[in-house]
Amino acid sequence: MYMYKFKPILKTMLWGGEKIVPYKRIVSDQKQVGESWELSGVKGNESVVAEGPEAGTTLPGLIARHGAALLGKANFERFGEEFPLLIKFIDARQDLSIQVHPDDELAWKRHRSKGKTEMWYVVATDEGAHLRSGFAKRVTPAEYAASVEDNTITDLLADYAIRPGDVFFLPAGRVHSIGAGAFIAEIQQTSDITYRIYDFNRRDANGNTRELHTELAKDAIDYTVLPDYRTHYTPAPDSEVELVSCPYFTTSLYDLTHERTLDLAGLDSFLVVICIGGSGTLTDDAGNAVPVHQGETVLVPASVRNLRIAPDGAVKVLTSCIR
Repeated sequence: MYMYKFKPILKTMLWGGEKIVPYKRIVSDQKQVGESWELSGVKGNESVVAEGPEAGTTLPGLIARHGAALLGKANFERFGEEFPLLIKFIDARQDLSIQVHPDDELAWKRHRSKGKTEMWYVVATDEGAHLRSGFAKRVTPAEYAASVEDNTITDLLADYAIRPGDVFFLPAGRVHSIGAGAFIAEIQQTSDITYRIYDFNRRDANGNTRELHTELAKDAIDYTVLPDYRTHYTPAPDSEVELVSCPYFTTSLYDLTHERTLDLAGLDSFLVVICIGGSGTLTDDAGNAVPVHQGETVLVPASVRNLRIAPDGAVKVLTSCIR
């Protein structure tokens, strides 16, 4: 095994922009690319290895071939050949729909699927960029449904002006919406189940509105109100800064100008490295070296015992694993 890069899966969206292709430094004529699925085991959207001896192999194929050596023993026992995380870049030219995701219990009951807990790291913003996360005041399920009906649902939600480096953790059940001008790295459970609550009465090129799931969402929503939904952390150059730790993933930020070696010997998990700025080289304990630049994602197998990150001047990466 070595460290793997994958071909991005670009998704044209009604609300998509034109930033993802140049950000990733790739060539594509595709327009309105709202999402780049960087690492995906979702059926029908499986990532494919981009280079090296196993180029052309799907992510599920890699897991079938390497098992626990790739995922980690506990992860392989828990998830089998399903890769447990979905990694995306998202470029919102317009506001995304207001939506919610079911938790594991409800998703299994309704769809025989995992639920979706996720997090956002804000990579870049346009002037006036914003997003919505959670209720700003207490509402009942009936009040929620009425607000969708009379187009006032946005008045009930906490709305945040955002800037690069902002972090939001979104447990299943939290109502949310990525706003216009936001460019985001998203880390989530492997699930593509979304209940679309409100879509601003938008119509596609054919004049059609998108399907809403207002009633399905009613039982999936967590109506708890928090004073602040933003994840606060203290930046620490050349150090590990843990951003989120939950049963589904642990994500850290490294903003490096000096070489750093990560000790992975006690980690029974793969490590995903998402480069969100600059460039550098990843080298594992077997001497495998992989160059990485802004917009690229690398899957480091669980068998790797240490990982050296050497910046080309400066590099900023997110790492995610399951502890």
